[in-house]
Amino acid sequence: MSPAQRILLADADAFYVAVARLTDPAGAGKARLLIVGGSPEQRGVVTSASYEARAYGVHSAMPMARAVRLCPGATVVPVPWEACARKSREIGAVLRRFTPVVEQASSDEFYLDLSGTEQLYGGEPLAETARRMRDAVIAETSLSLSIGGGTSKFVAKLAAGVAKPRPGGAADGVQVVAPGAEADFMLQFALADIPLIGPKFQERLARFGLRTVRDVVRHERETLVGWLGEREGSWLYERTRGIDRAPVEANRETKSVSRDETFATDLDDDAALAARLLSLVDRASTDIRQSGLVARTVTVKLRDADFTTRQASRTLADAVQSDRAVYAVARELLTRLRAARRVPARLLGVALSQLVAQGGEGQLSLLESPGQTLETERDRVISRVIDEVREKFGPDALGRGGSQQR
Repeated sequence: MSPAQRILLADADAFYVAVARLTDPAGAGKARLLIVGGSPEQRGVVTSASYEARAYGVHSAMPMARAVRLCPGATVVPVPWEACARKSREIGAVLRRFTPVVEQASSDEFYLDLSGTEQLYGGEPLAETARRMRDAVIAETSLSLSIGGGTSKFVAKLAAGVAKPRPGGAADGVQVVAPGAEADFMLQFALADIPLIGPKFQERLARFGLRTVRDVVRHERETLVGWLGEREGSWLYERTRGIDRAPVEANRETKSVSRDETFATDLDDDAALAARLLSLVDRASTDIRQSGLVARTVTVKLRDADFTTRQASRTLADAVQSDRAVYAVARELLTRLRAARRVPARLLGVALSQLVAQGGEGQLSLLESPGQTLETERDRVISRVIDEVREKFGPDALGRGGSQQR
């Protein structure tokens, strides 16, 4: 019998809030009630909130205007995107010292596979290794992690949630589920706590009297399949018993980077839309440069005042990463969308996809004719200089003409 998998999920605690406090210690750093995200006047949404603000009912993806009503004394600050990207890289660098098999699931979540490392760590319990990781990240980044562990990514993720220190709680930041204890561990959860069981699926399950894991594990696989179908019934049977075979994928490639903005009032002015587009391009292109990536495809999305969503894309022969080149393509796409339907816009977005490592673009495609080089080395140098200045003096220190503050 092969040894059990040893998988951890390292999840940064209130990541965007913590980084905002580090970035602005005199302002956000002193705010107990802190909400990070978009402006309430511009239909922004909550990205994260301090634990104290969450006690008022504030949560991520909530409209900021509602969050401010729920927690009227809160300080609201924008997401410090560049600082978050830098801190995310720092966390990843520390974790990779413990194992090379690290999958970054998001800016603040990292799966680690330590299977087969028992001898390397002298038989040290997985929980002790996790505590050393946590201490190292705190010492080197000033950010706290909650780490969950188990025999699968699924169990590790749920364990990380249990590990999170909360006011009045007993959790200390590390929770490891021992091999063989998965089924008992799962019994504490409602089905709503399980990733991918959303509100509609919850309603469907409730029709069969299924609201908690305990409700489900009373039934055999065949019964669940009869109610839900083969795919969903088997999936639910396995998840409620802590079974998940998904591997940790080291160096998993980022598939796309997108940024969008919902406007406080619908916009119908082309110049105003172009200025907002420039700001979004600025943020998205900064993100891919900080990850050492270049993009082949640029997509612009518009949501009209009547909620009709439209988008246009262009795939380039030469991958790009500079603000100027990305904006040139995005502006052309926005013009095309506006010409097709001239109505006020509620939302504008830009996405960069077909991402590859800079220097690894490979052979040029035949999608565009030779000589149509959108981006020069000078463009990339200028963008890198802007990034360096912002990193030193703050995100609003320097930008292209016409861009608005983030």
